[in-house]
Amino acid sequence: MSFDLLSELLERNADHVASLDADAFENRRDGQRPPVVSVCCSDSRVSQEGMWAVDRPGFLFTAGNIGNRVSDTVDGERVLDGSVAYPLVYTETEVLAVVGHTGCGAVGAALNAVETGELPADPGVKADVSTLVPIVEAGLDALDGTGDGDADAATASVRNRLVEYNVHEQVAMARETDAAADASVYGFVYDFHGAYGGPDGAVYLVNADGERDPDALRDRVGPEHAARVATLL
Repeated sequence: MSFDLLSELLERNADHVASLDADAFENRRDGQRPPVVSVCCSDSRVSQEGMWAVDRPGFLFTAGNIGNRVSDTVDGERVLDGSVAYPLVYTETEVLAVVGHTGCGAVGAALNAVETGELPADPGVKADVSTLVPIVEAGLDALDGTGDGDADAATASVRNRLVEYNVHEQVAMARETDAAADASVYGFVYDFHGAYGGPDGAVYLVNADGERDPDALRDRVGPEHAARVATLL
């Protein structure tokens, strides 16, 4: 099986090579100036380059981890994670996009930890999920209800609302750091569960530089993209 997957990886790379224009890297071999850095949950169902229809090298600097977390702690101080800070500090990147997604397993694991006290056994996963637990606890306090319908539907509703709450918290954390002081910071949720009422694969703007009011966000994006502004909170 592993040999078959190795062959598939090489075949996929051959397809990638064939898809590139001859001059795809002509002006990018010696450096990069991506206008956007995107930090997204590293879920296999959520393609960062796919969701933004990236069709050329050099547009998007990608960072991924479970729970789309933007920060780290260094010497007791909260700082922007290196993979997010690097383009903002060193490549003149102007926009940070924080992208959560519906059905997020990391948020679900943190929710389970809050409810049962049980964290994942693997030490690395445990450490990552642990950083989300205080956010989920605060999010549960902020939610008005837990959803309607049967227990499974209610749990899904709560988790997706917590996904959005986490995006807001990550945006706020980023904006508090020196590395992101001059950047525009946008918060999105990628939806493939119909939670926001649109098609699979749509992203919904929920936060722009700390602004969360949907009407204000619709004014910001204009009528062409007004349908991609929504909130579950």
